[in-house]
This record gives sequence, C-alpha cells and structure tokens, in this order.
Amino acid sequence: MSTTSTPFPPKSSEAMADVKHGSEQMLQGAGKAVDSTRDYANQALDRAESKVRDLRGEVDPLVEMLTSKAQKLARQSLDMAAEAKEKARQSLTRYADATSQYVSDQPVRSVLIAAAVGAAVALLVTSARQRNRY
Repeated sequence: MSTTSTPFPPKSSEAMADVKHGSEQMLQGAGKAVDSTRDYANQALDRAESKVRDLRGEVDPLVEMLTSKAQKLARQSLDMAAEAKEKARQSLTRYADATSQYVSDQPVRSVLIAAAVGAAVALLVTSARQRNRY
C-alpha cells in the first residue's frame, strides 16, 4: 500500500486525470484532423502543379495567373488551419488547467458535481433504453 498522499481526495484526482486525458484526446483528434487536411491539400497541390507543368506550354497567361492565385489561397487556407489548431490547443489547455485548478481548490464540490453529472448521464441512458424497448 502506498503511503504517498495527494492534496485532494482520490476521487478528485481521478476526475482531474479524466479531464486531462479527455482534453489530450481532443487535442490529438484536432491535430490529426488538421494534419489530414494538410496532407490532402498538399497532395492536391502537388497534382495541380504537375498538371500545370504538363500544360504550361499551352496555357494562356490568364489561366496561369488564376492557378497561381488558387495555390496561394490553398496555402493560406493551410496556414489558417494550422493557426486554428494552435488556438484550439491553447484553449483546451487553458480550460484543462482551469478545471484542474478548480478541482484542486474545491475537491468536495468537484466530486459532488461529478456525481451529479454521472447521475444525470445514467438517468438519460436508462430513459433512452426504456424508450427503445417500447
């Protein structure tokens, strides 16, 4: 049996760990979505650039200018997606930190809130199951 003590009850530390874990999963999911979008856009840009090179000898200068603008817009979109990912990461980190601070400042209240939320979820699940039976 471990003799180390935490500054708050075991349930509070479990809740805090669950909050951090959930936040990390959301960050990872957002990061994967942005990375996937970036990869897809890069592949599309590569295909577009390849086609442009193939047709360059026949391309009208106006079409070439439009292609350049489209590529610039795509790159700007990727930059905006990366910026949005960073802002989301910062927000989730800030909320996780605030939640952790609240749990450490108010461990009893945090446990009571967690219990109330758990009871509400259990009630909703039970209610949904009963509706599906009829």
